[in-house]
Amino acid sequence: MLLKVVTLFLIAMAVLAMFGRLRLPGKGDGRFALGRAKTGKCPACGRHRIGSGPCPCGKA
Repeated sequence: MLLKVVTLFLIAMAVLAMFGRLRLPGKGDGRFALGRAKTGKCPACGRHRIGSGPCPCGKA
């Protein structure tokens, strides 16, 4: 009985892994929305800036 439960669990995990790798057409390049956020680097200090606000270093 325990072997059957473990086997079904592993099969379910394999099916979920297959769906996780699936990339649907027309849904972008498959990255999360956070990866497509508006980002850039400060030309003065090199920190990553998120959004359009000023850099904390105050130079740019």
